[in-house]
Amino acid sequence: MKRFHVHVGVESLDASIAFYSGLFGAAPTVIKPDYAKWMLDDPRINFAISQKCGAAKGIEHLGVQVEDEAELAEVYGRLRAADAPVLEEGATTCCYAQSEKSWIADPDGVVWEAFLTKGDATSYGASPDLAQLASGNAAQGACCAPAISAKTCC
Repeated sequence: MKRFHVHVGVESLDASIAFYSGLFGAAPTVIKPDYAKWMLDDPRINFAISQKCGAAKGIEHLGVQVEDEAELAEVYGRLRAADAPVLEEGATTCCYAQSEKSWIADPDGVVWEAFLTKGDATSYGASPDLAQLASGNAAQGACCAPAISAKTCC
C-alpha cells in the first residue's frame, strides 16, 4: 500500500516538532538534529520536516512512498506516462534513509519523488541535480530536491 509523502522546510525544528506532534497526536518516529519524520497510518502519510541553513521554508516536495519493488515499478510507469522529464536517481541516501527513487516536476514546478525506502542511514545524504526537470519554480533550496530553474513572471 502506497503512502503519501510531504516534506516541509521549517525555521525552528523544536517548535515545529511540538506543533506537528500536537496536530497529529503523535511524536515523530525519527528525530535527528536537523530532521524529524512521522510515519502515520491515519492519515497514511510520511510527513517529514527539516531545518537547513538557507533552505526554503514551507513545502519542499511531495511524493509517493511504496512498500515493495512491484509498487515502485508501477509508480515509475506512471511517472513515465506523465509526459515530463524524469530523473531516475536510483539507489541513494536521503533524509537518513537508503532509498531507490526517481523525481518529476509538474507543469508548475512542484517536485514529486517516487521512492522505496530500503533501510536507515547515518547521514542526511546528498541532493540530486534536478535542473533537467526545469518546468517551474518550486522547491527552491529544498533539502532532498534542490533548486529548479525559476520561470520569470510578470
